[in-house]
Amino acid sequence: MQKILSWAILASVITLPVLPVSAEQPLFLAYPPREHKTTAEKIFLIGTAAPTSEVLVNGKPIPRSQSGNFAPSFPLQLGENRFTLRYLNQEIQVTVTRLSTEPQLPQGLGFAKDSLTPAADIARLPGEQICFGAIASPRARVSVTLGNQRISLLPQSQDVQLPSNFAVLTGQNQPTPRAAINNYQGCAEISQAGNFGNPVFQLNLNGERVSQRGTGTVEILSPNRLEVIEVIEEAGVARTGPSTNYSRLTPLPKGTRAAVTGKQGDWLRLDYGAWIRQKETKVISGATPPKSIIRSITSRQVPGATEILFPLEIPVPVSVQQSDKTFTLTLHNLTAQTDTIFLNDDPVIKRLDWYQVTPDRVQYNFRLKSEQQWGYDLRYEGTTLILSLRHPPNLSSRGILGLSTQRLAGIKILLDPGHGGAETGASGPNGYPEKDVNLVVSKLLQKELVQRGATVYMTRETDKDVSLRDRMDMIHELEPTIALSIHYNALPDYGDAINTAGIGMFWYHTQAHDLSVFLHNYLVQKLRRPSYGVFWNNLALTRPHKAPSVLLELGFMINPVEFEWISNPREQRQLANAIADGITEWIATVE
Repeated sequence: MQKILSWAILASVITLPVLPVSAEQPLFLAYPPREHKTTAEKIFLIGTAAPTSEVLVNGKPIPRSQSGNFAPSFPLQLGENRFTLRYLNQEIQVTVTRLSTEPQLPQGLGFAKDSLTPAADIARLPGEQICFGAIASPRARVSVTLGNQRISLLPQSQDVQLPSNFAVLTGQNQPTPRAAINNYQGCAEISQAGNFGNPVFQLNLNGERVSQRGTGTVEILSPNRLEVIEVIEEAGVARTGPSTNYSRLTPLPKGTRAAVTGKQGDWLRLDYGAWIRQKETKVISGATPPKSIIRSITSRQVPGATEILFPLEIPVPVSVQQSDKTFTLTLHNLTAQTDTIFLNDDPVIKRLDWYQVTPDRVQYNFRLKSEQQWGYDLRYEGTTLILSLRHPPNLSSRGILGLSTQRLAGIKILLDPGHGGAETGASGPNGYPEKDVNLVVSKLLQKELVQRGATVYMTRETDKDVSLRDRMDMIHELEPTIALSIHYNALPDYGDAINTAGIGMFWYHTQAHDLSVFLHNYLVQKLRRPSYGVFWNNLALTRPHKAPSVLLELGFMINPVEFEWISNPREQRQLANAIADGITEWIATVE
């Protein structure tokens, strides 16, 4: 699977060739490495040995599959945990160190390391709340001084910790209450513009006092002198907050301009609310905050798509929302003077409605003729925004007639065998790397699809490195009918490798949802495989918007029993045939 789900530590351990399971199979541990560190409360041991004798872990036998694979989990205490695996006269020793996630207070009076916030330089508008935080000795009086203002930081009686996004993949995504008696927080509003430098934190306890300068400076921006930036990347990554932990928003086309209303580290907050990395922009000296009007709108048909042209005075930020039979485009920092729109009868668009939803925001609702959308693109040519909505696939006459051997004639499909080269992906109990089975199944699927008349593109056909960026670019350049990224799954250390199995589908844009649900249900039912589920997920190979793009997780490499199905050549052929049949049936339902 993608790096986000393959668990890079697991993926990096094994580079060995497949070891055939036989009576001579030695004791083999695929994961964890001999010296491993984790913050998880438990760990699984993934490996194999010939099934003729017991495998013992710390003197106790463990359950194994028919072929001898194993994946038991063990609880971890803080600090070092030692495991000894024995099989006949063979032995493997592993040390797993569980690290604490709690901040460590210094001996005596003081602040916890790296606990003072803001940790990076920040800039805000006058009157905005600026919050400060520290983890310090209990029962202390804590404050912060910024300029001539002193702000008290009060102890927080209880805190709730959210698990990472990965937790939903193991069904463990509930908030965890935790004591927060050492967590001090406070906020203030500053109305005067200027750079106030680094805040100074003070801690008082039993007559002793400690001061520490914060690492981040605080600046209040002048509303009359805001910087204006221009996006210099083809698709600037806009987010809901100032780090990659925050969700993605609609990418900003190259040339987009916006005023900067806040800063945090190397992130900029733009006037319509999104954040973007500074390196994806350039400052436009002397520019005033971008505002535009819009008058007439026109459209045209080009091969395979309808283009709608929005002539503007300046390129403004955009947002996109897709839903059933609706495509909504929002333009920010825009005021309408529109009286005329040209839109002929169209293969995709039934009607265009527009609304000035706020004084500086216009929304365009495209009512579509079909529930299935086939991809879109946004770009600026000069100051004109061009929205391209792709037409349904043009099936050849043989495809339309439904001849059984050519039902996908006229369909272009991109297959992405996940990982490759140095990036092995997950590994099975005997060291079989995910990258290899991804390629095997993708080639089998390619053959099945070609036999059905499809044109098939592959992101790789050998064991080589292909970056995520290059894979995404291939989708955008080739504009296939659909794009499928082929993967097999793994879990984080706290997962249950023995009892987690099944086929999963991952989608991001609404246009890929129906395909992901259809393929999931089709494969589960036809192959009688367990269901892992269908997930909305922000993955590199689900994000391309020029085609419905789905990432398939076809089973768990680390599950001892399911791995036997994954690595079976006959089952691989049946799987490829079933995926091809599922694609064919889905295309037939949306023609």
